[in-house]
Amino acid sequence: MRTLKLGLIAAATAGLIACTQSPTGRSQLQLFSSDEIAQLGAQSYASIKQEEKVSQDPALNRYVQCITDDLIAVLPAPWSQQQWEVTVFDSEMVNAFALPGGKIGVYTGLIDVAETPAQLAAVIGHEIGHVIAQHSNERMSNQFAAGVGMQLGGVLVGEKLDNQQAALVMGLLGVGLQLGYILPYSRVHESESDELGLRYMAAAGYDPREAANLWRNMAKQGGATPPEFLSTHPSPQTRIDKLTQLSGAQMPVYQQSRKASCRKPS
Repeated sequence: MRTLKLGLIAAATAGLIACTQSPTGRSQLQLFSSDEIAQLGAQSYASIKQEEKVSQDPALNRYVQCITDDLIAVLPAPWSQQQWEVTVFDSEMVNAFALPGGKIGVYTGLIDVAETPAQLAAVIGHEIGHVIAQHSNERMSNQFAAGVGMQLGGVLVGEKLDNQQAALVMGLLGVGLQLGYILPYSRVHESESDELGLRYMAAAGYDPREAANLWRNMAKQGGATPPEFLSTHPSPQTRIDKLTQLSGAQMPVYQQSRKASCRKPS
């Protein structure tokens, strides 16, 4: 028992020292190598391409590639030199994603909702922000650390309480971890990617004010949403307000680099 406790404490301590900083200066826990995360991203991307219908519309593919190329050109090194693969999926799903290893997917349902090239640039820039900030690594690291903490807690609680009491305490600890630790980190990731996406789209010549307009369009889609404290994303209005606030600082960058090279297919 003592050996197990010491092993868990050692794992937790190792997690505490594996800290880095995100592009916005926030402290992060990174326990996995970039190569490991990139391999997982490539595997996930291959699976999605097998499961989803890939769009064969040349105009839509050129449009998405055009916007993506603009964004990649202004990314910090080494991301701007990396080879990025872009796939348009023929689906009504209003979604896009970017995965470690330089993999980007955009669904045609999102292209319908994103009324302007700048609105689509906001989403793609946001998703690229997740990759550059290494949120996948941080997310996996946080979950691993939480798991170690739960195991350690289980060992300590089991020594002090009977089985029924221990089960109750561990259940409460699990809820506490989910609400107080894991979910808030997800909201932090979303907000951080919003900020990074604004930087990238403005530098690429896309009006950053369109990011808030995109989320106004998304809010019009309707549907029930959970309370913000139980969600992995900020509420739509919280997001709109923050994007509106942040876009002002990016306007000078946009004014210097503005262009209109990508046109949405009619």
